[in-house]
Amino acid sequence: MQKINKQENKPEKPLYPMRINKYLAGKGYATRTGADEMIKNNMVTINGRMAVLGDKILETDTVNVKSGRKPKKYEYFAYNKPVGIITHSAENGEQDIKQNLLKSGMPPDVFPVGRLDKDSSGLIILTNDGRITDRLLNPKHEHHKKYIVKTLNKLQSNFKKIMEVGVDLEDFKTAPCSVTIKRDNEFSITLSEGKKHQIRRNYEHFSGKIGNRKNQENRRRGTLCVFERVGTLNKLCDGKE
Repeated sequence: MQKINKQENKPEKPLYPMRINKYLAGKGYATRTGADEMIKNNMVTINGRMAVLGDKILETDTVNVKSGRKPKKYEYFAYNKPVGIITHSAENGEQDIKQNLLKSGMPPDVFPVGRLDKDSSGLIILTNDGRITDRLLNPKHEHHKKYIVKTLNKLQSNFKKIMEVGVDLEDFKTAPCSVTIKRDNEFSITLSEGKKHQIRRNYEHFSGKIGNRKNQENRRRGTLCVFERVGTLNKLCDGKE
């Protein structure tokens, strides 16, 4: 039996009592669904007794996980997506990002983290590690995404001011962001959230049309990756459970 060190990987103080599957997922053993499978397979004990689905633990409880199962190999890729590639729910005749990359040697269980519109190009992360999805996409983790946007019309004089404080799009209001005007019809925008078609809808609020959008960076403290060529797939690293 392998005893879990409760002091490892503690980015913020957890709240107890906590469901056992959430606890195991937070310690990096698996996703919550994977943790449920471990519990069903009698691989987890709490204070010496076999854990059951739905169990909650206290901070003082002792959790043990059976060793011996082969750790899953996690892989992480950065892809400079070209215009025309669909990241989610491709329809007949459209190019699906996974099918397009399988011929490049990417493992079949890898999926894109987040989305990038069909008519946009730029950085998107792909992985088979479901544990990192919330950490990369949830605004509370402050992963900023920078986009370069070209428009078909000249930007209005108050565009920067209105965009930075947030735009009311009826079904939601966008969070404050940072905008830099680069040319009369080009700007960069740095977001900490990622609503569907957010940038396009923001700009169309001004009765304009976007000609091109490029996801230049995905960063928290510094640049993760900047590509020289559209269509490039780079392997970032490997990891284990």
